[in-house]
Amino acid sequence: SLLANASHELRSPLTRIRMGLEFMGGDSPELAKQEIARSIAELDQLIDEILLASRLDAQEADLGTVEVVDVMGLCAEESARVSAIFEVQEGVQKIETLGVVKLLRRLIRNLLENAGRYGAITGPDDVQLTASVTTTEIVLMVCDRGPGVPVAYRTKIFEAFFRLPGASERAGSVGLGLALVKSIAERHQGQVRCEDRMGGGACFVVLLPKG
Repeated sequence: SLLANASHELRSPLTRIRMGLEFMGGDSPELAKQEIARSIAELDQLIDEILLASRLDAQEADLGTVEVVDVMGLCAEESARVSAIFEVQEGVQKIETLGVVKLLRRLIRNLLENAGRYGAITGPDDVQLTASVTTTEIVLMVCDRGPGVPVAYRTKIFEAFFRLPGASERAGSVGLGLALVKSIAERHQGQVRCEDRMGGGACFVVLLPKG
Protein backbone atom coordinates (compact mmCIF):
# COMPACT_ATOMS: atom_id res chain seq x y z
CA SER A 1 0.00 0.00 0.00
CA LEU A 2 2.83 2.39 0.89
CA LEU A 3 4.64 1.67 -2.39
CA ALA A 4 1.46 2.02 -4.45
CA ASN A 5 0.62 5.39 -2.92
CA ALA A 6 4.24 6.55 -3.12
CA SER A 7 4.41 5.83 -6.84
CA HIS A 8 1.39 8.10 -7.35
CA GLU A 9 2.85 10.88 -5.18
CA LEU A 10 6.22 10.74 -6.98
CA ARG A 11 4.60 11.41 -10.34
CA SER A 12 3.46 14.97 -9.49
CA PRO A 13 6.89 16.53 -8.80
CA LEU A 14 8.44 14.50 -11.64
CA THR A 15 5.83 15.87 -14.04
CA ARG A 16 6.54 19.43 -12.85
CA ILE A 17 10.28 18.90 -13.35
CA ARG A 18 9.67 17.64 -16.88
CA MET A 19 7.49 20.66 -17.67
CA GLY A 20 10.04 23.00 -16.12
CA LEU A 21 12.77 21.59 -18.34
CA GLU A 22 10.56 22.12 -21.40
CA PHE A 23 10.04 25.78 -20.41
CA MET A 24 13.72 26.46 -19.70
CA GLY A 25 14.19 27.81 -23.22
CA GLY A 26 11.05 29.96 -23.07
CA ASP A 27 10.28 33.45 -21.82
CA SER A 28 10.52 32.64 -18.09
CA PRO A 29 13.62 30.48 -17.50
CA GLU A 30 14.00 31.77 -13.93
CA LEU A 31 10.46 30.70 -13.00
CA ALA A 32 11.15 27.31 -14.57
CA LYS A 33 14.30 26.97 -12.45
CA GLN A 34 12.37 27.85 -9.29
CA GLU A 35 9.70 25.25 -10.09
CA ILE A 36 12.33 22.58 -10.74
CA ALA A 37 14.12 23.42 -7.48
CA ARG A 38 10.85 23.28 -5.51
CA SER A 39 9.92 19.95 -7.07
CA ILE A 40 13.34 18.45 -6.35
CA ALA A 41 13.05 19.55 -2.70
CA GLU A 42 9.61 17.93 -2.55
CA LEU A 43 11.00 14.70 -4.01
CA ASP A 44 13.83 14.72 -1.48
CA GLN A 45 11.38 15.19 1.40
CA LEU A 46 9.05 12.51 0.04
CA ILE A 47 11.82 9.94 -0.31
CA ASP A 48 13.09 10.72 3.20
CA GLU A 49 9.62 10.30 4.69
CA ILE A 50 8.88 7.11 2.73
CA LEU A 51 12.12 5.57 4.02
CA LEU A 52 11.33 6.55 7.61
CA ALA A 53 7.75 5.28 7.29
CA SER A 54 8.96 1.92 5.98
CA ARG A 55 11.50 1.60 8.81
CA LEU A 56 8.87 2.46 11.42
CA ASP A 57 6.57 -0.13 9.85
CA ALA A 58 9.29 -2.78 10.24
CA GLN A 59 9.08 -3.21 14.00
CA GLU A 60 12.49 -4.88 14.23
CA ALA A 61 14.30 -1.99 12.50
CA ASP A 62 16.93 -0.15 14.55
CA LEU A 63 15.87 3.51 14.52
CA GLY A 64 18.44 4.90 16.93
CA THR A 65 19.63 4.86 20.52
CA VAL A 66 16.96 4.80 23.20
CA GLU A 67 17.89 7.29 25.92
CA VAL A 68 16.41 9.84 28.30
CA VAL A 69 15.02 12.61 26.07
CA ASP A 70 14.54 16.22 27.19
CA VAL A 71 11.07 16.68 25.70
CA MET A 72 10.73 20.21 27.04
CA GLY A 73 13.97 21.21 25.34
CA LEU A 74 12.88 19.71 22.01
CA CYS A 75 9.55 21.55 22.23
CA ALA A 76 11.27 24.86 22.97
CA GLU A 77 13.74 24.45 20.09
CA GLU A 78 11.16 23.43 17.50
CA SER A 79 8.68 26.14 18.56
CA ALA A 80 11.39 28.81 18.26
CA ARG A 81 12.31 27.50 14.79
CA VAL A 82 8.83 28.29 13.43
CA SER A 83 7.99 31.22 15.80
CA ALA A 84 5.16 29.29 17.46
CA ILE A 85 4.02 29.98 21.02
CA PHE A 86 5.33 27.46 23.57
CA GLU A 87 3.83 27.12 27.04
CA VAL A 88 4.71 24.72 29.86
CA GLN A 89 2.48 23.63 32.72
CA GLU A 90 3.03 25.93 35.70
CA GLY A 91 5.51 24.56 38.19
CA VAL A 92 6.94 21.93 35.84
CA GLN A 93 10.72 22.23 35.54
CA LYS A 94 11.53 19.13 33.55
CA ILE A 95 9.73 16.83 31.09
CA GLU A 96 11.55 13.68 30.05
CA THR A 97 10.78 10.34 28.46
CA LEU A 98 12.71 7.33 27.22
CA GLY A 99 12.99 7.39 23.46
CA VAL A 100 14.92 8.21 20.30
CA VAL A 101 15.74 11.92 20.14
CA LYS A 102 15.61 12.29 16.34
CA LEU A 103 12.21 10.57 16.15
CA LEU A 104 10.62 12.66 18.89
CA ARG A 105 12.04 15.79 17.27
CA ARG A 106 10.44 14.70 13.97
CA LEU A 107 7.09 14.15 15.74
CA ILE A 108 7.09 17.66 17.22
CA ARG A 109 8.37 19.27 14.01
CA ASN A 110 5.76 17.56 11.83
CA LEU A 111 2.92 18.69 14.08
CA LEU A 112 4.17 22.29 14.18
CA GLU A 113 4.74 22.40 10.42
CA ASN A 114 1.31 20.91 9.79
CA ALA A 115 -0.30 23.53 12.07
CA GLY A 116 1.65 26.33 10.38
CA ARG A 117 0.70 25.09 6.92
CA TYR A 118 -3.04 24.80 7.49
CA GLY A 119 -3.83 26.73 10.66
CA ALA A 120 -1.70 29.88 10.94
CA ILE A 121 -4.36 32.20 9.60
CA THR A 122 -3.07 35.57 10.81
CA GLY A 123 0.52 34.59 11.62
CA PRO A 124 2.75 32.02 13.36
CA ASP A 125 1.41 32.99 16.79
CA ASP A 126 -1.84 31.23 15.81
CA VAL A 127 0.12 28.02 16.47
CA GLN A 128 0.58 27.05 20.11
CA LEU A 129 2.43 24.11 21.64
CA THR A 130 1.73 23.27 25.27
CA ALA A 131 3.50 20.66 27.36
CA SER A 132 2.17 19.25 30.61
CA VAL A 133 2.41 16.11 32.72
CA THR A 134 0.10 13.84 34.67
CA THR A 135 1.15 11.21 37.19
CA THR A 136 1.97 8.77 34.38
CA GLU A 137 2.01 10.66 31.08
CA ILE A 138 3.43 13.56 29.11
CA VAL A 139 0.77 15.54 27.25
CA LEU A 140 1.81 17.60 24.22
CA MET A 141 -0.82 19.71 22.44
CA VAL A 142 -0.23 21.51 19.14
CA CYS A 143 -3.16 23.81 18.36
CA ASP A 144 -3.91 26.10 15.42
CA ARG A 145 -6.56 28.53 14.21
CA GLY A 146 -7.34 26.84 10.91
CA PRO A 147 -10.65 25.40 9.71
CA GLY A 148 -10.32 22.37 11.99
CA VAL A 149 -10.78 18.73 11.05
CA PRO A 150 -14.28 17.28 10.55
CA VAL A 151 -15.08 14.47 12.98
CA ALA A 152 -15.42 11.98 10.11
CA TYR A 153 -11.76 12.49 9.14
CA ARG A 154 -10.07 12.63 12.55
CA THR A 155 -8.81 9.07 12.26
CA LYS A 156 -8.15 9.04 8.51
CA ILE A 157 -5.81 12.06 8.64
CA PHE A 158 -3.23 9.80 10.29
CA GLU A 159 -3.22 7.44 7.30
CA ALA A 160 -0.32 7.67 4.85
CA PHE A 161 -0.94 10.06 1.92
CA PHE A 162 -4.45 11.01 3.05
CA ARG A 163 -5.39 14.65 2.46
CA LEU A 164 -8.57 16.38 3.52
CA PRO A 165 -10.95 17.14 0.64
CA GLY A 166 -9.89 20.38 -1.00
CA ALA A 167 -6.32 20.28 0.34
CA SER A 168 -3.83 21.14 -2.38
CA GLU A 169 -0.75 19.07 -3.15
CA ARG A 170 1.03 22.38 -3.61
CA ALA A 171 0.47 23.35 0.02
CA GLY A 172 3.89 21.91 0.84
CA SER A 173 2.85 18.58 2.36
CA VAL A 174 3.72 15.20 0.89
CA GLY A 175 0.95 13.50 2.87
CA LEU A 176 3.09 11.50 5.31
CA GLY A 177 3.62 13.97 8.15
CA LEU A 178 0.75 12.93 10.41
CA ALA A 179 1.18 9.23 9.57
CA LEU A 180 4.77 9.51 10.83
CA VAL A 181 3.58 11.29 13.97
CA LYS A 182 1.25 8.38 14.73
CA SER A 183 3.92 5.75 14.03
CA ILE A 184 6.53 7.56 16.15
CA ALA A 185 4.09 8.00 19.04
CA GLU A 186 3.17 4.31 18.93
CA ARG A 187 6.86 3.32 18.77
CA HIS A 188 7.23 5.16 22.10
CA GLN A 189 4.17 3.41 23.62
CA GLY A 190 2.15 6.58 23.12
CA GLN A 191 -0.77 7.76 21.04
CA VAL A 192 -2.05 10.79 19.15
CA ARG A 193 -5.51 12.15 18.46
CA CYS A 194 -7.14 15.21 16.89
CA GLU A 195 -9.83 17.32 18.52
CA ASP A 196 -11.42 20.77 18.31
CA ARG A 197 -9.73 23.87 19.67
CA MET A 198 -11.88 26.16 21.75
CA GLY A 199 -12.56 29.30 19.72
CA GLY A 200 -11.89 27.57 16.40
CA GLY A 201 -9.16 25.44 14.94
CA ALA A 202 -7.68 22.02 15.62
CA CYS A 203 -5.59 20.52 18.41
CA PHE A 204 -3.35 17.49 18.02
CA VAL A 205 -2.80 15.76 21.36
CA VAL A 206 0.14 13.43 21.88
CA LEU A 207 0.36 11.23 24.98
CA LEU A 208 3.74 9.73 25.88
CA PRO A 209 4.86 7.78 28.95
CA LYS A 210 6.91 9.73 31.50
CA GLY A 211 10.58 8.82 31.66
